[in-house]
Amino acid sequence: MGVAKDASEVLEDTTNIPKIHQNGLRELEDKNFAERLNILRAGVLGANDGIISIAGVVIGVASATSNIWFILISALSAIFAGAFSMAGGEYVSVSTQKDTEEAAIAKEQALLDRSPEAARESLYQTFLSQGDCETAAEVKVNQAFSKNPIKVLVEEKYGVDLDEITNPWHAAVSSFLAFSVGSLPPALAIMLFPEPYRIPVTVVVVALTLLLTGYISAKLGKAPVKQAMLRNLTVGLLTMLVTFLVGHVFHVNV
Repeated sequence: MGVAKDASEVLEDTTNIPKIHQNGLRELEDKNFAERLNILRAGVLGANDGIISIAGVVIGVASATSNIWFILISALSAIFAGAFSMAGGEYVSVSTQKDTEEAAIAKEQALLDRSPEAARESLYQTFLSQGDCETAAEVKVNQAFSKNPIKVLVEEKYGVDLDEITNPWHAAVSSFLAFSVGSLPPALAIMLFPEPYRIPVTVVVVALTLLLTGYISAKLGKAPVKQAMLRNLTVGLLTMLVTFLVGHVFHVNV
């Protein structure tokens, strides 16, 4: 599994092994931290969808009628429809991803059961393709096969972490909750204030909330904060403007 080297090259590669191990641990820590940030950012974006969607609905209905029961029914219907839609979409998406990951695991497990040497060579070539020297690749392969070869095989060849396979139900519930939480500011604002102030106060509440979620998502994604906040605010204001005009056109007295 490799080409013979002279003594100086082997010695140089061997002295690098502790550094390789330290770099591997650092990369793992960075990966886990990045994954946690992505989860938080997805939650913020889910809440952002709830804010804009429900704000558009309640502003549109409130501009069409002052009947608080119509507004309440519309808000609740939109919240449940949006939350279940988000949850269903996330469930289908994560289920598909999970099926793909499980297929990769089954494929590598079959190779490992059928021919351990072929699995070793496959992993060795993967490390070489990632830029490891031959000695470092051999050390990594030996370490992998002394502990949990299938875990390392699927992680290195497919980027699948056996400890981080997402449960579709967890993803669905998280999306449902994120959207529902995001829907609360516009829904409560439109319901709690009397008619003359109902729409203006809701617009202000939604605008401030969108600025906050834009700020948080930009910080988590390490993106320009000002641009993200303004973009988020613009989308929300345009949504409310369009639905307000639609409701105003079809205004009814009930």
